[in-house]
Amino acid sequence: MSSLAEPRASRAPSRSPGRSPALSPAPGPSRGGGERRRSPSGARADSGAVQDTQLQSADLNQVIKLLEDSESKDLEKEQLKTLKKVVSRFENGFPLENLAQIIEILNLCAEKLNEQEAFTEPLCELIKLCGLPFHKRKFSDEVNYSVTISKSIAQLGYLMRVPSSQVRIQICKCIVSFYNMELPRKLLSGYQPVSANYKIQMAELGGLAETLVLSLALVENQLTEKLWVLKALQHLSSSGVNCRLMMKARAASRLCLYLNGVDPSGQLLFRSSEILWNLLENSSKEEVVNQLSSLECVYALKEVFVDLLMHGFRHCDRQLRNDLLVIATLLAENPAAPMIESGFTKLLIVLATFTEVKITNPLIKGLKLTYSYEDFEMKKLLFNVIGILSKDPCAAQLCCFLFVLTLQLLSENDVMPALLYYVKPNQKPGFCDWSAAQYEELQLHAIAILASVAPLLVDKYLSCQANTLLLVFLEWCVGQDPFFGQGNSFHGTGGRGNKLAQMRYSLRVLRSVVSLYDDGVNLNLRDQGAISQLLDILKYAVNKSKEKEDAILLEIQADILFILSALCENDLHRKELFSYEGVDILIPFIQMDPKKLDSGLGHNRLLFSALDCLWSCVIGCYNAEDYFLEKQGIFLLLDLLALKQKNLYNVILGILLEFCDNLKTTSHISTWRGEKDQTAANLLIQLWRQEELELGVKRDRRGRIVDMKRPIASSFQKQQEVIPMPASYPSFAIMEISENIRAKLYSLLCKLGFENLPGLSAEDFVTLAIIRHYIDFKVGEVWSELCAELKEEFRPVESDEEALKIISELSEDTGRKVAAQQTEVLESQHRQEIQEEQKVYAKIIATNKQREIVNKSWENFLTRTSNYEALKKAKRLQEKSIEASRSKSKTQNGTFHSTDIKGLGTTIGSGRLVTIGSTPPQLIGGPLAVTNLALRKPSVCEGALKKIKGI
Repeated sequence: MSSLAEPRASRAPSRSPGRSPALSPAPGPSRGGGERRRSPSGARADSGAVQDTQLQSADLNQVIKLLEDSESKDLEKEQLKTLKKVVSRFENGFPLENLAQIIEILNLCAEKLNEQEAFTEPLCELIKLCGLPFHKRKFSDEVNYSVTISKSIAQLGYLMRVPSSQVRIQICKCIVSFYNMELPRKLLSGYQPVSANYKIQMAELGGLAETLVLSLALVENQLTEKLWVLKALQHLSSSGVNCRLMMKARAASRLCLYLNGVDPSGQLLFRSSEILWNLLENSSKEEVVNQLSSLECVYALKEVFVDLLMHGFRHCDRQLRNDLLVIATLLAENPAAPMIESGFTKLLIVLATFTEVKITNPLIKGLKLTYSYEDFEMKKLLFNVIGILSKDPCAAQLCCFLFVLTLQLLSENDVMPALLYYVKPNQKPGFCDWSAAQYEELQLHAIAILASVAPLLVDKYLSCQANTLLLVFLEWCVGQDPFFGQGNSFHGTGGRGNKLAQMRYSLRVLRSVVSLYDDGVNLNLRDQGAISQLLDILKYAVNKSKEKEDAILLEIQADILFILSALCENDLHRKELFSYEGVDILIPFIQMDPKKLDSGLGHNRLLFSALDCLWSCVIGCYNAEDYFLEKQGIFLLLDLLALKQKNLYNVILGILLEFCDNLKTTSHISTWRGEKDQTAANLLIQLWRQEELELGVKRDRRGRIVDMKRPIASSFQKQQEVIPMPASYPSFAIMEISENIRAKLYSLLCKLGFENLPGLSAEDFVTLAIIRHYIDFKVGEVWSELCAELKEEFRPVESDEEALKIISELSEDTGRKVAAQQTEVLESQHRQEIQEEQKVYAKIIATNKQREIVNKSWENFLTRTSNYEALKKAKRLQEKSIEASRSKSKTQNGTFHSTDIKGLGTTIGSGRLVTIGSTPPQLIGGPLAVTNLALRKPSVCEGALKKIKGI
């Protein structure tokens, strides 16, 4: 305890022989009760008299000198009398400027107390006054004196070294009074009390809490003093600063050892546990747990927990028991805590299962639950401990050994049957002495813990026929049995008035066991018809989701899809069971509205689960594949790919590649058209360019190759240094293949073919030239790495060096060849653009010429309408032109019909109405008579015409 023997604070600077202002008298009533009167001549005399009689010996500097004088033993009475005057003068509290002197006086009294017990009372009185509010003259005094005050308050902690129970208790009372500050009955003239939290802040600044923790060693065997110290620490631990100071003094381990101390009042256990809680809340939880992880602390915690468990019948005892159980839970999370060695782990496991398995265990012989609220909370905490114990802490060898021991304890103490006890339909309210809400909460909690325990105890899981219980329970979840969930607990979220919470956690259990890909578990599920039942549950969830879509329903659907994926993967028979009905369910998931992917409800996870299910349950079964193609599934996948969601690229491209093994797939891919008539080839090439841009591959502004030696190397790949690696390790160039989508894009374009791809621009053809030689470039990268590794450690012989040189040149030649093809494509495009430009230019010229002709024609028309001479001239030209256009040969034996309209003074064409004269009678029988059209007899119409003419 050297820290408690710290020398007392340095004395305040000595003052002049005059008395301190704080001890100077204030004007007041005279002894006779009359009002004190002063005259200018007598004021000084009266003041001097008062000082001489009452306060001269109470001057603080003189008090310190008087207490330091140890030569004469007759001064004790005078020293005690002086101390009483100091107590009397400062009965309402100490001024800030005098506190350092007061602390000096306290230290001097403490030294004298070792030999003279008479100083106990004045020392206690002065300490008591330290609990009153300090006084300040100005607002800035709190800041100006902060260092001095913090050191002075810290000295109170060091006074715990005084071997006096009365003094120690008074110090603790003083500290407690910091948190229950009351204003003094009377204030010093010219002063005002400091702020309410000032002392608390100064105690934090001075490190009082750490000193007080160290003082616990001094009161180890004094129960009363120990309880007072704990009470003071209880108040101090409400601050995070104080808790961190206490942890420096290892407060957690010290206090834990007090938990099982002898105390008829129970205050020792209560206050120690309360301080531990404050330390957990206000300081580093990991540091507290580490301090509690010693074998002595775990034994002490276990002992007091068992005592409260077996003999604690009061409400407060049960609450305290649960508080200690929470601390034990935190220790169970720490692999370094000796929970197994102390037997605490086994005790907690037995407690968690004894009401369900009904097996008598000597550890809890005679224990009975009262089904009170505290026992209900304890049951949930014990389930939580099981969940913590089922988590593998780390891969360290010792931790693995302890984890194996934990699993052995879980198996031996029937944790699996106890948890499966709750996997059954809720029968009636108040089931098993719990209320309906409490039983539902325990049921959901148990099933949630089962999801963690089941993968660890697979043999126990199968022996208890857990798959059967879960499938029957799921059938009840989708059934029509009347049940209204309470939905009050954390695990019951979204389950009010329905069975969705039970369905959700039951599916989590199945998901956890099928993710092991254990043949025994999966075969057992298949034999019980799990695939068809899960599809029915999925339909049920989809229909529910149409009514109201929430995160729980989406999670249920995603879990079912994952379970189906795990069951059907690599098993053709199971895929056939899935095929038609499953594809019909999957299609709407792939058609999901893209806007929902960012909703935050879980649509993103649901889509990934659907794609994974498609890959595992459909691909490889030709019937399912063909049905998926009939449903235009490839079009839906390409629509999804066209959204350009980067996190979907790998899985969609992988699915498309797998589907390409079906000969019908490539035609579907080639037929697809996206927005603006985009083709699949154009989409894939766009994704390639986007991927290379993100990888930092060097290209010129037209997309051509720049680096002939490493045409497809990313910027990160070029920064890597040459590191020789064993032959069994893949090189960086090989590992890079799986880290981006270029390999999948190349493979998919190989399936489609590089010739006659529709909908590609010149820029696409430039990129396509690179894609076509992806494998060649990748082989060149591998050889480049090989050459670099060889040169780091060896010098190849001349023949090998020549071969390596040829290989490197071949790779560079391939790059130059591709660059030349790209240039040729761009030049061809340029020539085509020029030709198209010329065609457009010629079209523009023709259009302009036609416009000029129309304008000129319009001008001539206006001239003819406004100038009669011009009109006549135009008429003559028109007639001349018409005459020139007529045939020169004359028709023999025929009638000539003139087309001219006599007296017409226009130059525009005649109208559509033409009057044709009939053939003269004398010509009937002429040239027409020998034809098939000759009229042998007059028709009805002809007879009518003759009658009209006769009229």
